[in-house]
Amino acid sequence: MEKAIFAAGCFWGVQLDYDGVEGVLSTVVGYVGGHTENPTYEAVSAGTTHHAEAVEVTFDPDIVTFEALLDFFWQCHNPTTLNQQGPDRGSQYRSAIYYRSQEQRRAAEKSRDACDAAGLWPDPVVTEITTASQFWPAEDYHQKYLEKRNITISCH
Repeated sequence: MEKAIFAAGCFWGVQLDYDGVEGVLSTVVGYVGGHTENPTYEAVSAGTTHHAEAVEVTFDPDIVTFEALLDFFWQCHNPTTLNQQGPDRGSQYRSAIYYRSQEQRRAAEKSRDACDAAGLWPDPVVTEITTASQFWPAEDYHQKYLEKRNITISCH
């Protein structure tokens, strides 16, 4: 099993989206990329921790490759809007890929460059690609938030 961390706006919708991908074994919503230990939703939302709302994806690479998860990433959100997805604004909603190995870094950069070159979006991709720091799981009430409410349509 392997893990990947993606930030693509509100983590509820990203989790719901990735939960539907064959080969994804589990997802956890949480916070990454900031400077505060044990961040809370309130602190992250206030913008004081510099964390991004993100989803840690555990996947079986024999069923779905990291590259396929990247392809899905570019399609499940708008990677051209800095610190914003739809009505959600702030650095916690940034588009980012947090890599866990140099192989993931190279694959993410190659995928980003291919997305930009393909012209899938009218504006340049602004997705941050950086090494994964400590991933802090979000509070329990955020886990599977949309699923618990029988919401089957992502907010993305």
